[in-house]
Amino acid sequence: MYQSIKNTFIDIFDQEPLLVYSPGRINLIGEHTDYNGGFVLPAAIDKKMVVAIAENDSQKARVYSVDFEEEFSFDIYSFSPKIGHWATYVMGVVSQLQQAGYTVKGFDMVFGGDIPVGAGLSSSAALECAVGFALSELFGFDIPKKSLVHYAQKAEHTFAGVQCGIMDQFASAMGKKGFAIRLDCRTLDFDYFPINLGEYKILLVDSQVKHSLADSAYNKRRLECEEGVKAAQQIQADVRDLRDVSIDLLDQLNLDAVVYDRCKFVIEENQRVLDSCELLSKGDLEGFGRKVYQSHQGLSKLYEVSCEELDFLVDFTKEIPEVLGSRMMGGGFGGCTINIVHQDAVEKLQNEILEAYQKKFNKTPKFYIVSPEDGTGFL
Repeated sequence: MYQSIKNTFIDIFDQEPLLVYSPGRINLIGEHTDYNGGFVLPAAIDKKMVVAIAENDSQKARVYSVDFEEEFSFDIYSFSPKIGHWATYVMGVVSQLQQAGYTVKGFDMVFGGDIPVGAGLSSSAALECAVGFALSELFGFDIPKKSLVHYAQKAEHTFAGVQCGIMDQFASAMGKKGFAIRLDCRTLDFDYFPINLGEYKILLVDSQVKHSLADSAYNKRRLECEEGVKAAQQIQADVRDLRDVSIDLLDQLNLDAVVYDRCKFVIEENQRVLDSCELLSKGDLEGFGRKVYQSHQGLSKLYEVSCEELDFLVDFTKEIPEVLGSRMMGGGFGGCTINIVHQDAVEKLQNEILEAYQKKFNKTPKFYIVSPEDGTGFL
């Protein structure tokens, strides 16, 4: 893949490029905790977005997407978002660097990768981080990775129009081979925790569905969480987010039953992240797997962001001893499940899921084996 992208660059632009990459990410546990001031446990993965770049002595950016087989040019002093188009992510990052005072000059770029688009593995965040890092290195800006994370997130907010949290870009840029990142979404403090999988693999099962509920439900959940916070502040003034609310305090609040369930899930999920880090530090994969199953139960029954397909995929694994844990991953209503599976059982499990899922939903799921890898860097 790297060589192909480099060769494509040389064919189109007739010069040698600088090559950088940024990976996709998984989230091991900690769903919907990010916008509640809580903790998440993502890891960068061995699926990457690769960028080849060089200066071109003009005031134009000429960008070619290998995956879309399409070139797009823009004047670096005059451009605007092209919503729904891949170039928007590139332009968004350029805009953020310019606003931060960096002098971006004309450049040529080719990019492509092997992160499955639409599977919830953050291909857009990987592209943003790769572009930011490539421009920083090409023009000698020496931008710290933590700053690149913010520029990439703001590019998504301002140009792509997606109000994402910080986790995706953070995991892509700051990943470390063999480790997950416990990220405090309030302070951005972080620690690395080892993922010693031994004979186990991380298997993602892509349900191949994305229900239209997702966006409206996401906004509704945020409002329900805020309702819980406001009620808690009447009793305890220093509460900022659900992260500051204990189950004891929650039980004292006069909340609607649905709002109570939403808040209960977030409070428990936040604790599951902290517990999971301890279990991973001890190498207790079975204990961690139980937390993963508990996470899905909460996402499905309390937070109600699962769907029939995701519940089916998780339930299917529960009677299989070689699977330590399974849950939906991401915002919900479609996307992937993440599974901790013994290496000897991976192929058999895939075949069994394929047959059962096709029979029930008349859809063919996709499978990806991933491992924790280093974040943004040079090839």
